[in-house]
Amino acid sequence: MKLSTLRNVVLLGIGSVLLAACDHNDNKRNTPEPEPVTRTYYLGLLNVTESQPFSPVTALIHNDQRLWEVGESASVPLEILAEGGDNSELMILDGVTMAETGLAPLPPGYSEGFEFTIDEDDVAYLTVVTMLVNTNDAFTGITNKSLAELAVHDSITMMLPVYDAGTEANDEVAGTIPGPADGGEGFNAERDDADTVSYHPGVVSSQDGLPESVLMAEHRFDNPVARLIITRVE
Repeated sequence: MKLSTLRNVVLLGIGSVLLAACDHNDNKRNTPEPEPVTRTYYLGLLNVTESQPFSPVTALIHNDQRLWEVGESASVPLEILAEGGDNSELMILDGVTMAETGLAPLPPGYSEGFEFTIDEDDVAYLTVVTMLVNTNDAFTGITNKSLAELAVHDSITMMLPVYDAGTEANDEVAGTIPGPADGGEGFNAERDDADTVSYHPGVVSSQDGLPESVLMAEHRFDNPVARLIITRVE
């Protein structure tokens, strides 16, 4: 009788251990993975010019790289945007992890907004860029802006200058400007200017010393031409 009782106790003990082990394994299998921590940003770009529509605004999240540099030659994707407003090549550059575009040109006085959600551990640099379409090859934007410095609910506001891609002469003649002031060609692979990015000197117009220009006085612009607000919303 005692041996039988002892044997039953041992078997019960072993069974309890096995059940506990099974329960532990089930708990491990059923424990959900923690949700990744993310950061969300809202970008708003306002066109502050008088008569310069912007091409569809491009917003990119990418690794640590500048998409242009004053004094350096423009890449072909940047040239394509700066001469014709076409952002398709910029959006598929190596290192770009997220890309958004406006659906239409951005008129003066109007704004475009984008929202990005990024994993907390991801490297995130921002480029925003758009063409001034009533020009030969002018563009505005900011490139390689780190987003890591913004805490939740923090915002930064930047006024953006105009750049000259240096890929097309600023002759303002008929057939060379893609915007509504002319309706001319966009990208042309021939480079007939300084071939370096610089700050744009502005357009001249037919009313201020360039008779062959298709541009009028209202197409002239001063820096800055756009206001960008970046807000971390969560």
